Amino acid sequence: MPEGHVIHRLSSAITARFGHREVQVASPQGRFAAASALLNGTELVSADAVGKHLLIDFEGGRTVWIHLGLIGKLWFVPVDGVVPHPATLRMRIADPTQAADLRGPQWCRLIDPAERDAVVASAGPDPLRPGADPERAWKKVHASGRPIGVLLMDQKVFAGVGNIFRAEVLFRHGIDPLLPAKKLPRDIFDSVWADLVVLMAYAVKAGKIDTVAPAHMPEAMGRPPRVDAHGGEVYVYRRLGEPCWVCGTPVAGAALAGRNLYWCPSCQPAGSVGHEVEL
Repeated sequence: MPEGHVIHRLSSAITARFGHREVQVASPQGRFAAASALLNGTELVSADAVGKHLLIDFEGGRTVWIHLGLIGKLWFVPVDGVVPHPATLRMRIADPTQAADLRGPQWCRLIDPAERDAVVASAGPDPLRPGADPERAWKKVHASGRPIGVLLMDQKVFAGVGNIFRAEVLFRHGIDPLLPAKKLPRDIFDSVWADLVVLMAYAVKAGKIDTVAPAHMPEAMGRPPRVDAHGGEVYVYRRLGEPCWVCGTPVAGAALAGRNLYWCPSCQPAGSVGHEVEL
């Protein structure tokens, strides 16, 4: 499932390509046909993102609300005479030269301003949104006995944080993923939030997730670069059984909150509340 930085990159790209322009909207698949007919030939104002929710605003107070889910994709392609694989194309937004093709989303819905406001309000604070209030997340963390590794994936607590950022920020702070959230000290929470802001903003800019310090980059350690569809260099994510870049201990893994979690048993010992990270 795309993490928040991917959705923010998509929202920026949609605004840059189609913002304040009249566009054609269609649903070759047919599942979004009625809504597409209402939007076709109208102005696409801009796109926005909150966590993993993509909001595309059109004139007249209409918004297309998209959640890509596990298999959804949104691609930018040149417009030509043939629409590829129309049976899987939920929605196409196009101008005379380019198109944004949406396939396989968890949902794609047309909503009104009140429903749009409810989507934004229901999401937790998003480290990538200006003005996001981490106090909202802290109140839930401080009151919860659930593992901090679970709360980091809860989109009503930390909007946009996915499996990679969860594993990596916990490692960077030396936090036991199973630590009851309410045992996390406030200063460590503040450091985790600040770290997410920096890491996720970099991912938006670079288009990849890099979480390792310069001393642990491939060129510094004399090791091959990571080869993974997600790109970037990480400490523990998808490195089960491989040596920790910091201490050499084999990386551990287990399922938590329905997703595979990775951690270093030595750098993140049981019960560890972690430490602050200098940014």
